Amino acid sequence: MTAWLLPEQFSDVLPTEARAIEQLRRTLLDAARGYGYELVIPPLVEYVDSLLSGTGQDLDLQTFKLVDQMSGRTLGLRADMTPQATRIDAHLLNRRGIVRLCYCGSVVHTRAQGVFATREPLQFGAEFYGHAGLDADLEVQQLAVRSLQLGGVQRMTLTLSDVRIVRGVLAGMVAGPQQLGEILEALSRKDHARLLELTHAAAPAQRDAILALPDLFGDAAILQQAAKALPDRPLIREALADLARLAATHVHAGVDVQIDLADLRGYNYHSGVIFGLYAQGQPDALARGGRYDEIGATFGRPRAATGFSLDLRELVRHAQAQAPTPAIRAEWSQRSGYSQAVHDLRQHGHTVIELPEGAALEGKQFMFDRQLTCTDGQWQVLSYSPG
Repeated sequence: MTAWLLPEQFSDVLPTEARAIEQLRRTLLDAARGYGYELVIPPLVEYVDSLLSGTGQDLDLQTFKLVDQMSGRTLGLRADMTPQATRIDAHLLNRRGIVRLCYCGSVVHTRAQGVFATREPLQFGAEFYGHAGLDADLEVQQLAVRSLQLGGVQRMTLTLSDVRIVRGVLAGMVAGPQQLGEILEALSRKDHARLLELTHAAAPAQRDAILALPDLFGDAAILQQAAKALPDRPLIREALADLARLAATHVHAGVDVQIDLADLRGYNYHSGVIFGLYAQGQPDALARGGRYDEIGATFGRPRAATGFSLDLRELVRHAQAQAPTPAIRAEWSQRSGYSQAVHDLRQHGHTVIELPEGAALEGKQFMFDRQLTCTDGQWQVLSYSPG
């Protein structure tokens, strides 16, 4: 029989990991609340025209789809909770000023986003709406850094980029959508040979700028080189200045910062600064985020917006192993006062585990250090050592 088998890259979360995930979930939500973020819980399923609004083809391909038996319309299992938070801000809350929202829930992907990744991440995220200034981007990045620290990641690298730079470089280029798409793909792969082929008809200055982009990565000093290598356009100048300010602030706080101006993840979705956070020695980002000002317009209300998200199941792997919970051993008894004694102990916050007489405790979640014993008709808690 194979009734116990699960689809590839889906898995059960067993007690030890589940406990660690739940404790980290509470910790991160409390941390977000400390910044003023309000918790929302969107539905797991939505109509795809709402779920995929303004998100581009990548999220569409990642979304499981099914037909609603009540309406006949196509539904999607959410692959990302950010569009849902944006819908809530734009359509349900409808506040005029700054709104901070956070969330934590399962998302599902048609394909895993990494070799060892799950297709059912537990996504935690925070979104900041209603402020176009760089202070919002900085706050979101600082909360992302704090979230990883709370998850046990003490040494990390923050990568920064800005989609406005590539858009500024490509502005005015005479090229069709297919060619532009190929240029973006070659930039993301840092494929110089392919870029030479694709830009042979471009103006010399524009071609030089495009060819320079893949090499513009490194520490914050690379921004000075970028200012010389890229066109002197307002959009590019503003983006470079924003990156310089963000990098300086994070470096001052002790965070390792790297710049990569050819980082195009979410290029069609984001509108400004984008970032990723990497644990030392790890190739995949633990958290990603950035600015996405245009997405709210798809819900009828354009709003400045920036945020980040991470997978709790991935982050918890970096957390320290948790010690077993101290517990009181109690053997079921019909003696007078037993049930009340157990009830009172639990009311006072103690963990009481009831077992048959002589039974052993299995599993690694709990550790008996005391036992409930009846002495001269009185129930008492005494020290316990397995014998």
